[in-house]
Amino acid sequence: MRLQKFLARAGVASRRGSEDLMTAGRVAVNGVVTSELGAKVDPATDTVTVDGREVRPDEGAAYFALNKPAGYVTTMSDPQGRPTVADLMPADAPAGLFPVGRLDLDTTGLLLLTSDGELGHRLLHPRHHVWKTYRAEVDGEPSDADLRALADGIELDDGSTAPARAHLVWSEGSRAEVELSLREGRKRQVKRMLSAVGHPVRALHRIAFGPVELGDLAPGATRPLTDAEVAALHAEAGED
Repeated sequence: MRLQKFLARAGVASRRGSEDLMTAGRVAVNGVVTSELGAKVDPATDTVTVDGREVRPDEGAAYFALNKPAGYVTTMSDPQGRPTVADLMPADAPAGLFPVGRLDLDTTGLLLLTSDGELGHRLLHPRHHVWKTYRAEVDGEPSDADLRALADGIELDDGSTAPARAHLVWSEGSRAEVELSLREGRKRQVKRMLSAVGHPVRALHRIAFGPVELGDLAPGATRPLTDAEVAALHAEAGED
C-alpha cells in the first residue's frame, strides 16, 4: 500500500496532507525517515510513525468477523422487528458498522462487518471477483459430472454462472456435503446452482470470504479482524 494512502486511511491527514507530511520529513517507516511519495508499506509488518508517534493501519475503521446463526437478518435494523446481525455485535462495537454482502435468513457462517465503506464496496464489486467458500449439505450424492458442471458453470434463469470450485466433502447415500467456492454474488446462487444439478440444499454454511476464514469462531460470536487480514482484504479488493 502506498504510504500516503496508509496515512490517510489511518486518519492522520488527507491523502494530499499525508504527502505534505512525508515531504516535510515527518514520517518514518521502521525508524527511517521516508519522504519519497512512491514509497510503499506493508500494514501487517511495517511500523509507521509521524513525528515519532506510531500510527496503526485502519485506525479510523473497524473490521469484524461474525459467525452468523440461522434466524438472523443480515441488516443492522429491521422494520419487521426480526433479530438482526446488529443484535450479535459487542455492546462497545463502534458506530457505522454494516455487513459486507448478505447471507440468507437460514444460512449460517462467516459474515464480515466493517465501517470502511470503500473497502466494503470494492469487495462486492464484480470487477474484483473475491472468492467466497461455502459448505452445503444436500440431498443425494452429487456425481463427478455434477461437480464438473458446478465448476464449469450452470445455466440459471439469469444467465450462466462463472467458473467455480466444487468438491465432495462427504456422503452418506441419501445426503452429502459439497464445498463450493464462487467469485460471484447472485441472490441465492449456491442454492440455485445445487438445485439445478438435482441436489437441493438442506443447510448452507459460509466458511471463508477471500483471505478471511471462519475457523473455530463459535455461532453468534464475533472477533476483530487482524491487521494481516485487513491488509489481505485490501489487496483482494485491488488496492495498493
